Amino acid sequence: MATKKQADEFIGKIAPAAQAKAAGRTKWTLPSVCIAQCCCESAYGTSPKMMRANAILGIKVGKSRVHFGKAWKDRAYSTKTKECYDGKTYVNITDMFRAYDSITDAIEDYYDMLASCSRYRAALNQADPRDCITAIKNGGYATSPTYIGTIMNIVSRYNLTQFDSTVTKKDDGTDMPLIHNPYTEPVKNVRRGTTGNDAKWVQWCLWRFGLLEESGIDGIIGAKSEQALRMAQGRLGLSPDGVVGKITRQAFKSVLKGK
Repeated sequence: MATKKQADEFIGKIAPAAQAKAAGRTKWTLPSVCIAQCCCESAYGTSPKMMRANAILGIKVGKSRVHFGKAWKDRAYSTKTKECYDGKTYVNITDMFRAYDSITDAIEDYYDMLASCSRYRAALNQADPRDCITAIKNGGYATSPTYIGTIMNIVSRYNLTQFDSTVTKKDDGTDMPLIHNPYTEPVKNVRRGTTGNDAKWVQWCLWRFGLLEESGIDGIIGAKSEQALRMAQGRLGLSPDGVVGKITRQAFKSVLKGK
């Protein structure tokens, strides 16, 4: 278990890199979440094996050995880890993890991975740390059922949101809007068979909820869009009737914070 001094020193070491590598990205994720994950994965930098490999984020090599950017140079190391595939029981496995030339490279590869993989798209340009880490966890980053709570506890304990202004603030100091819906909000009900801009507005919301592929924003409310719409309504506690009226539109905007 790391001491407070070790934790503070580790955060002080990696926070500048987390901010620098997040800045300037069109598809960004929060430095606070990145830092908290680094703390969790590497035990605040006290894991000798991980630190020797500069592997502070525990990213696996994967069967396809995908390069998300240029930060990973094919270095790897083998180590034991625990996984919880059924949400209850942890099992010990041995796997290959990415090793890096520097901690900065590890952080860059992490951001590149999140920006490149469609399964993490709901985490992108998300200014709320809990929503961000929830999308990352649900995208397959971790199997522990307590992972979201663990990361959020670290974010809160060390006030890590102080490092998020790199991506969440404009140059004038005001809040930067998240990804805005580029389509005009409908004024009429949207249902199966609706086409054009109205359909795309709804499909964009469903994409941001992670219920529809980005390629599904095709301007036609068909079977897949209707199914995704009913699922979204159910999750929001609305009648899953597959019709987007004023109440559903307001609920969508509320969850997406108007973005």
